[in-house]
Amino acid sequence: MSNDNLYSNLIPLGWNQYFKEHFAPYREQGMIPGRIEREHKNLYSVAFDQGQINAEVSGRFRNAAQSRADFPAVGDWVAMKTSPGDGNAIIHAILPRISCFSRKAILSGGMPDTGGKTDEQVLAANIDTVFLVSGLDGDFNLRRIERYVITAYNSGATAVIVLNKADLCDDIDERIQAVESVAVGVPVLTLSAATGDGLDGVGQYVTVGKTIAFMGSSGVGKSTIINALLGEERLATNTVREYDSKGRHTTSHRELIVLPEGGIVIDTPGMRELQLWGDENGLGHVFDDIETLARQCRFDDCSHTNEPGCAVLAAIDGGQLDRGRFANYLKLQKEIRHMQRRKNVALSRRRERARDKRYRRFFKEMQKINKKFQSR
Repeated sequence: MSNDNLYSNLIPLGWNQYFKEHFAPYREQGMIPGRIEREHKNLYSVAFDQGQINAEVSGRFRNAAQSRADFPAVGDWVAMKTSPGDGNAIIHAILPRISCFSRKAILSGGMPDTGGKTDEQVLAANIDTVFLVSGLDGDFNLRRIERYVITAYNSGATAVIVLNKADLCDDIDERIQAVESVAVGVPVLTLSAATGDGLDGVGQYVTVGKTIAFMGSSGVGKSTIINALLGEERLATNTVREYDSKGRHTTSHRELIVLPEGGIVIDTPGMRELQLWGDENGLGHVFDDIETLARQCRFDDCSHTNEPGCAVLAAIDGGQLDRGRFANYLKLQKEIRHMQRRKNVALSRRRERARDKRYRRFFKEMQKINKKFQSR
């Protein structure tokens, strides 16, 4: 088979020229590519050119990992070797990610110990389009949408906001305008997964070899939408509580699914909390209106609290800027800066551990050399 056609049967899984080029060195080492479908504790389900196989990371891979984000996540392409004896595979490397949807998480068991400090949790990798799903019922929340849009921007994927449960909303146009005002430039789709109205809008993003993912809190209808795309009730769904429209967790793990009409979808569990991971670029993108106003303040170090000549406060008083949006901007800015400080501390500690490890290795080698000379 020519190099151009090598692994061409992986194209429906998202294989493309980018991954082909980055896989080339591993092919020379006798490895094969695969894409992570599901992640279990210390075990992965991987799709490859022969079907599906269970795999685990190699000992060297595990020892070299510096953080949780260094381990495979659903959507990752990996380089692996099969084990003829037990029919499983060993993962030796992750190919560079095109995009990465992450949140802040505290490290738990099974991963390298960093003293319980802040760490990155990769929810899904190599996504082309991420659908940020929000319900148009009592759980509708603009502040949560702002948080999700920042995370999507930091991921590198294209964001689309999906407002589900249109059949339960009497003021759809007003809700759309509110969302568009806090997510400028992000496409907004409205639909009802229960009735099927508006699902064609999602379908236009589903093409062969492209990966879409659904993110959102519990009960917004992610699994129902995916079932509609699949044409079958494959994923379990659940109802929401009537008194507050809160959902119960139905999806318990992330999963990569190939759709019958082409395209790949990643389903994710509903998240009660999405703590930001990334820098302030995403914040500035989503809150560009506030940062533009801030540059017009009389003082460069204006805190936007009580200073004279504050353009931000003037906009709030004049009704051009929503007070709740500004309060959320300050909250998210504080959260990101706090997280950045903790990331820097964690990075310094990892560098210290790596340096100590090099020193210990050096001293061991020196002891071996000294023993050889003493034995002569």
